[in-house]
Amino acid sequence: MNSSTFFGLSTVAYILAMVTYITYLAFRKARIGIVATVLTVTGFVSQTLALGMRWKEFSDVGQMGFLRAVPLTNLYESLIFFVWCLILAYLIMEFKYKNRSFGAFITPIAAIALAFIDISGMSKNIQPLVPALQSNWLLVHVMMSFFSYAMFAVSFSTGLMYLIVRTEKRSEPAYIFWTVMLSVFVITLSAMGLDYFTFKVAIKSQEELIKSYLFKASFLSSSAFVAASSWAIGVAFFFFIWRFGGALKKMVVSFNISHEMLDEITYKSIAIGFPIFTLGGLIFGAIWADQAWGKYWTWDPKETWSLITWFFYAFYLHSRLIRGWKGKKVAIVAVLGFMAVIFTYLGVNLLLSGLHSYGSQ
Repeated sequence: MNSSTFFGLSTVAYILAMVTYITYLAFRKARIGIVATVLTVTGFVSQTLALGMRWKEFSDVGQMGFLRAVPLTNLYESLIFFVWCLILAYLIMEFKYKNRSFGAFITPIAAIALAFIDISGMSKNIQPLVPALQSNWLLVHVMMSFFSYAMFAVSFSTGLMYLIVRTEKRSEPAYIFWTVMLSVFVITLSAMGLDYFTFKVAIKSQEELIKSYLFKASFLSSSAFVAASSWAIGVAFFFFIWRFGGALKKMVVSFNISHEMLDEITYKSIAIGFPIFTLGGLIFGAIWADQAWGKYWTWDPKETWSLITWFFYAFYLHSRLIRGWKGKKVAIVAVLGFMAVIFTYLGVNLLLSGLHSYGSQ
């Protein structure tokens, strides 16, 4: 058995955990919750073993020493590590707060990330490091960056849950905001899945899927009827979420998740993730850039969007600690911040070019 086998087992476990957590949220049966936790722990253990094996496999191929062989050199490996960090953060949160309801909002992010690997057709092969990556800074820069991304993902989930719990009227701006965010998230992923299943024979790589076929099976279809139908379905889905969002609120509230707890977790996640991102993502990244390319900062698209992401979370902490903002305002900032994280991580790699383009391999 190799690392791919254990990664496959963890993917199945996380997808089953996602379904089980959602079922637990709907039926409120303690046994279902226990099964969901067991599946999550099983997936996490399997993924931990897979990461260790991948690290050993990479070390054997690269012959560059154990520290430089950290398997975080392409999009596939970084997504896997992001999911590992996210699940670790979630399990700590579940056992600390004795509440499994968060799993219905966090495990879907993990399951979707792993599903994206297969849908996009990205390469899973171990490839030699390009010269710019052959540095001991790889370990600290990338690991710290993705751990902070995982903390920001937790804040996104709890921030979204906070908005669901605290909004009353459908005309309320915060209510419209979270229904739009949730709808866009689901619709975009569904459209990407449709792209893959429609054009999978023609797709040669994940870059080709994103750059040449994105939304071509739906919103940007050459068929006016298909495009118009896709937009109509998207609008109808948003209206459905907007119309029946109150039912989701009742479901979340029924599990005794107070808005104070959600606000606290959102704040603590960002308070932990922000300094780690500042140090590992920006400062260590700048030092590594100077060693690799001779400049601390080049306004590369990845660097620019990392700075934009930093400003989102700096604004969150400034608004909360200095201005005294709490509640819906900062929850919206937390959600928007993670949208910036997603674009920094995936959008820049797949849509833009620059010194970090090797991350899409």
